[in-house]
Order: sequence, then C-alpha cells, then structure tokens
Amino acid sequence: MKYKSHTESTQRIINALQCFVCCLLFVLTGCVEKPTDVKKVNFLPTIFPDYVGVTIPAEIAPLNFSVEGAERVDVTVKGENGGELHSNGKYADFDIDKWHNLIEENKGKTLTVSVCAKIEGKWIQYEDFPVNVSQYPLDEYGLTYRRIAPGYEVYSKMGIYQRNLSNFAEDAIIENTMTDGQCYNCHTPNRTNPKDFVFHVRGEHGATMISKKGECTWLKASNDTLGGAMVYPYWHPEGRYCTFSTNQTRQGFHISGHKRLEVFDLSSDVIVYDTEKNEILRDTLLNTKAWSENTPSFSPDGKWLYFTTCLQKNYPLEHKDEKYNLCRIAFDPNTGRFGSQVDTLFNAVAMDKSVTWPRPSYDGKYMLFTLSDYGYFSIWHKESDQWLLDLATGEARPVEEINSDEADSFHNWSDNSRWVVFTSRRGDGLYSNLYLTSIDDKGRFSKPFLLPQKNPEEYYTQSLFSFNTPDFTKEKVEFDTRAAVDAILSDERIPTKVR
Repeated sequence: MKYKSHTESTQRIINALQCFVCCLLFVLTGCVEKPTDVKKVNFLPTIFPDYVGVTIPAEIAPLNFSVEGAERVDVTVKGENGGELHSNGKYADFDIDKWHNLIEENKGKTLTVSVCAKIEGKWIQYEDFPVNVSQYPLDEYGLTYRRIAPGYEVYSKMGIYQRNLSNFAEDAIIENTMTDGQCYNCHTPNRTNPKDFVFHVRGEHGATMISKKGECTWLKASNDTLGGAMVYPYWHPEGRYCTFSTNQTRQGFHISGHKRLEVFDLSSDVIVYDTEKNEILRDTLLNTKAWSENTPSFSPDGKWLYFTTCLQKNYPLEHKDEKYNLCRIAFDPNTGRFGSQVDTLFNAVAMDKSVTWPRPSYDGKYMLFTLSDYGYFSIWHKESDQWLLDLATGEARPVEEINSDEADSFHNWSDNSRWVVFTSRRGDGLYSNLYLTSIDDKGRFSKPFLLPQKNPEEYYTQSLFSFNTPDFTKEKVEFDTRAAVDAILSDERIPTKVR
C-alpha cells in the first residue's frame, strides 16, 4: 500500500511537471506573434525615440524603440557587412550581446531596419530606414549628469549620476537624500578623466569638492574676498589648475508667457584655483565691477582662458539687456599669470544676442557655445541654439543640423572630439533630456539621437526629472559615497586664500 501511494505521488509530480512545461511553452510561443496578411505602405514608421537615419558609435546600447499606435512590433535589423538581429514584442527590445556583435561587424557601414507593426488588429510593413554605424569610436565608458525636477523653487530628490553607454546601467555618484537635502551640481571631470573631478554642494553644508587621483579636498564654498561661491568649473589640461566663476546669483519667475525662470547675477568674476598651493589666482581684467565675467574654460593647450563677459545692468529690471560676448585672455601655467589684454572672439552683443557655455573641442579645432536672446542660463530659453566657432578661421555658424525649436543648451565633447552630448527640451518643451551627435571632418554634425533606454517610452513618459550638466567619462567614476557624506555633514572645510 505504501508502495502504491509512493507511485501515485511520483506520477502526480510527473503530471505536474508536464503541465508546467506545456504552460511554459504556451507562454513562450505566445510571446511571439508573427506578422500575417501584411499590408505594405510607402512611408516610414513613426517611432520613439526617432532613430531614423541617425549615426551611432559602435559602443552604444541597443536603440530600443516603440511604434506609434502599435499593439505589437516585429523588427529586423540587417548589417551591410552581414549579420541580422530580430525583435518581436510590444516594442523593439534588442538583446544587448547580439546587438553589439552586429554593430561591431558593421563599423563604418549601414544597418537597415525593417519594421512591421500590428495596429488595430492589422499588420503593416513600413519602408525600411537606415542607421549608420560611425567609423569613429566613442572611446568613453559613459556619461555623468545631474537629474533634477524641472523647477527651481524646490528640488526634492536629486543627485549626480553616471550611465554606462554600452548598456542601460545607471549608478548614483551621490544623492541629496543622503545629506539632509543638499543640492549637488556641476560634476566636472578633467577631459573625461574620472580621477580628477569637481562638484559643488549647496545649502547648509556647502562645499566645493575637488578630487585628484582619488583624494578629495573639501573647500569652503564661498570666500568673503571673492564675493560669491566658486561655480561653473573647468579644468586646465595639465590638472594643476581649475577655473571657476564666482557668482552672486538671483532667480526670478515669469508670471505669463512661455518663459518660466530667469537667472541673473548681481556680480560675477572669473578666477583660477591652484590645487597645489591652495591659492585663488585673480586678475584685474577678470575681476571688474562694471562687467560680469562668467562661464570660463581653458583651451586644450592650456595657453588661453576663455570666458563670457557682460556689461552689468540693473537687475532684474534690465534682465533682457544682459548680453554676453565670448572673450579670451592668455594664461601661463608655469607662473599662473594672465595676459595683459582681452580679445573678443565672438561679438554676440553686435547681433543683439548673448553667448554662454563656451566649450572647445579637445583637438583645438572648434568652440561649441550656446546663443540666446539674453542672459546665460540658456536651459530656460526656448530660443537658445547651439553654435560652432572655427578657432582657426574665426567663422561661426548656427548648428542647424542639431538645433530644434526648443531650448538646446549645455554641451560637452568626448575626449577624441568626435562626439558631443547636449541637453535639449525638444521632447515636450519642459523636460531637458540628453542627445548625442557626431561631427565629421568637415565640421558637420549628424542627426542627434536621444540617450537610449531599455524601454524608452516608459522611461521618458514616467520620468519626473530633467538631465543637465552632462559630460563624458573615460571610465566608471569610483567614488566613496559614504566618506563623502561624512565629510559633507562634518562641515570641515579648507579655507581658500587669494594670491
């Protein structure tokens, strides 16, 4: 009797396993619905993100996308040099390893994307579209950026993050939930090198943190002599110096129209910080009462200091008259001395415009900057566009191939000067997101593409945060967050001295 009972129990287990396998096979096969009775149309699919005709680096994560109005999609990607990739589901969701194998096989070539979509119960096959794989590598691990709610009255949860560009992994470098709600800003590496970087802590435990080769120095956030905090940093290529502006910033809010926020400075100057001597280097040409010097950067050879400058006005009443030109002054890294004259590189005031965020390409060929009607906080200016200055000829042009009808603002170059990341509100006019583009040998940019996500429609429609101050990082940022939190809350700061 016991033997029979044992046999019956075994049979029940076998039957249950068989049932489970059948159910599993049903689920798996049910996840793939092959197109039937397909109707071909002679137009392209409307996809999100818009990856039609973009140029991508071989290292980029899969370009997953959804099709407008589709219940299911069936997508095939074929390489010009061979290889094929297939996805079938609610959206195009490509296997990461297979994606990279296909891209690697087709460097410098074109991928052809074929899309079928089931809409209102019927399958439609669209015209194929190309995706170009650049011959130029990205040579970067990923991106660093700040994520913050798109309003500055309150910032609740925010922080500085890093993203692996070859997949979808995002890690927090530091978040303000760890330190009583501080505001963090301007994570700035030295030419995408994560060993040397700086960021700011604002609020009750304010500080300027400078990391060199993994060693962190916490500076007093403001200096009575300077008249403001050290903000908008940019590293000298040799790593000894870091330039900042010192700004007494104020904010104002519009009560009507499409503009929401204005940022202006009661005063601002440009300084250079010597990390070896813990000294602030000043110069009378960069620290004036009548002019506001702002948003500095060094040339790739370290011999020039670029900055923007504006004749100080009566703010906020004359905020629309806040217009900056792009200038430069010589800098000697051996002595820490500045030149004796200031040169104007781009006269935006003559155009009744204002220039901000000058960022030279690391090969020394170009300067990318943002142009808007007035001011320098271009992320809130719908009319702001990207401009490119040829540093050899002095000619400048609007980068029409990447600009949009919404605010196109902050930007940075990859170390090899072949790729640019920038912020844009072109999605909905409210949230700023990250776009990437490449530049060719003639100084022309490719069609920008939105930073890929695992499920992009879900990610971007549910996100309540804007991206800003992006930059590339050569390697993953290794940062002792626990030690940083302790240092921030301790309020132990190194005072800065002025030479």
